[in-house]
Amino acid sequence: MNISTVRFCQWVITVLASMMLVVSPALMPRAAADRFEGRFYRGEGDAEYLQLLDIARRMFDADAEFQSVGMLYHPSWNGFVEGPTWGAWWIQNSYGPTYCALPLFEEPLTTFLQNAQDLWFDQMGDGKRTWRWRRGGQQELGIPDGQLCDAASPDWFIPKQGDGRVDIHDWGMEFTAAGLVMQAELLLISRDSKAIEHYLPKLERCANFIETRRDPKNNLFLAGPAGNLLAPSFAGWKKPDGTYDKAYLAGLSITYIAGLDRLIELEKLAGNTDKVRLYSQRRDLARKGLPLLITKEGYFIKSLDPDGTRHGVHGADKHGYFEAVANHDAICFRVADDAQAERIYAKLASIPGLRPHDLVVTNCPFLDDMYRPGNKGGLWGFGTWVNGGHWTTCEARMVMGYYRVGRHEDARRAMHQLMKFARAFRMDNPLVKFGDAVYQPKEAINLCYDSFGLPAGLIRGLFEYLYRADGLTLLPHIPPAITRLEQHFPVRFGKKRLYIATVGSGPVTGVLINGKPWKSFDAKSVFLPYDQTPGESQRRATIQILLGGAAAVPFAVHKPDYTLPAESEEYAKAWQPDLDSLKSRVARLRKLHGRLVEAGLGDSYEAAHARLILKYLAAFYDRLRLLDEGKLKPLPEPSRYAADKAYLDSATLLDDSIAKSFRILVLGADAEVTVAVGA
Repeated sequence: MNISTVRFCQWVITVLASMMLVVSPALMPRAAADRFEGRFYRGEGDAEYLQLLDIARRMFDADAEFQSVGMLYHPSWNGFVEGPTWGAWWIQNSYGPTYCALPLFEEPLTTFLQNAQDLWFDQMGDGKRTWRWRRGGQQELGIPDGQLCDAASPDWFIPKQGDGRVDIHDWGMEFTAAGLVMQAELLLISRDSKAIEHYLPKLERCANFIETRRDPKNNLFLAGPAGNLLAPSFAGWKKPDGTYDKAYLAGLSITYIAGLDRLIELEKLAGNTDKVRLYSQRRDLARKGLPLLITKEGYFIKSLDPDGTRHGVHGADKHGYFEAVANHDAICFRVADDAQAERIYAKLASIPGLRPHDLVVTNCPFLDDMYRPGNKGGLWGFGTWVNGGHWTTCEARMVMGYYRVGRHEDARRAMHQLMKFARAFRMDNPLVKFGDAVYQPKEAINLCYDSFGLPAGLIRGLFEYLYRADGLTLLPHIPPAITRLEQHFPVRFGKKRLYIATVGSGPVTGVLINGKPWKSFDAKSVFLPYDQTPGESQRRATIQILLGGAAAVPFAVHKPDYTLPAESEEYAKAWQPDLDSLKSRVARLRKLHGRLVEAGLGDSYEAAHARLILKYLAAFYDRLRLLDEGKLKPLPEPSRYAADKAYLDSATLLDDSIAKSFRILVLGADAEVTVAVGA
């Protein structure tokens, strides 16, 4: 390549890079300001990144501009649903967003999440429960003890991947491992002894079920068709006679190890010394098997057939794709050490087809080993579904990987691509055309729980949050250009709430907790033993981490504000019929909330649920005002009407189950509200 060609290429790269920074007016250019003060984040340095963080956090509260996770409420089980067009709760879809959002979830979202996950654990296999399905004749299958499921709703579940050739599908092996990770992480964060006592036996059964697939000769785990997490993209071992059998699945080993890491810590909390020893041995043996699944370049293959055939060796003549999911999960959950994490990232970054639109796809090039051809288009075609499509539940774990290896610009670009869908109320999943178009374009608006994975990862990745039996480790991964960062929202740590800030850039050189020096840190981490970390009495602790020798600056957080948002119908005349039907509900909610606050229960689940309803109504009014004042760009019809109505629908659905959920007795239309909390 001659000098002129090199210079031309450099010019093209510069132009393309500058084009990538052209964003909507509401996102500030990087050089426009070095200070940002948002609703949830404040700081100095890279103001645009701070604003992206603030937008990400806004998606977990009622917001006038963006769809938020509370819009995925379903009154039938008082919990989350995958989406308005998906009436159940999936493990593979919720894995990324749930794991990443757990530290920042507060009531009522924590209750909504647990109720959703209970759909899996209440209907898990017990060796007696059966499953009937009809396709080519009715069959009844006994579900193994400890098996979770693909998806569930009340009195309904699919224990196997329900799409494709279900007749040859294995049980949901990696589904079960991922469910173990999520529920164990939830319990480690809450440190709720009663909840641990209730769920720990269920989690042990999950682990014991997976253990039945260990091959003692190599300490790898066997799974058949669709036994992987993002199923049915895995066909297992295609035998010479054309039938499919089990193969050693890398994702199952990786996810199971992540689950055991957390199960061991729960056993420590419960004081079960023998089980700590048992599950530690199992985890260590599982790690011993991993080298058989790693290439010379340091990344994980997808699977290994019993005859020695390797799937997912990039560039090979056969099965020569790169499997992104297992690899970014190995980084996210620290199954890969630091050196291997860097090698995995280097390989991933060297394959442009894995991120053609800055969002990671599942694999590249196309899968040549599915049981249905992946090179003939349609749902199974490359770039559409589980064969090279984009799933934001996976992006959540990819973003965690970016933070761990210090590639913040990759996370920024991913969030920019998501904003294309967020601003249009098109938070759909999967995203087709390799992450550049929605799956359901005929809907007026789209919403799926998966889509919140990226914003959740953008937040959790800043400090990673490693919860253990003895405490919490913070691993600051702050973008170097951010020289001051403040999180004005709490992070959960048992009954304590942590408000975290950083000053400076570089290694950790000092820590202050509630203004007092803290010694439990090194250059990369801060350790918070639970019994020594302040916050038990007031339930709040401010943690300021000093980086690169920076001096402390004042850091004061806002106290919890239980003031209800004001109502303003000035811009809502066209919506009066809908609002009239809500007025009596609103009056009742305000009275209920007032009674709870007076009783010292302002931070209870019941009060938080009532506040969220009123927040959605307030966000609805704010949205109409911003549209009227020209501060918010209107969506084209019919999307505009559907987007605006989504706020009223959310408030209504959240209120529909309030009497049952709160155990409230309302004695007459004008009577006092009696609240029997915990009755």
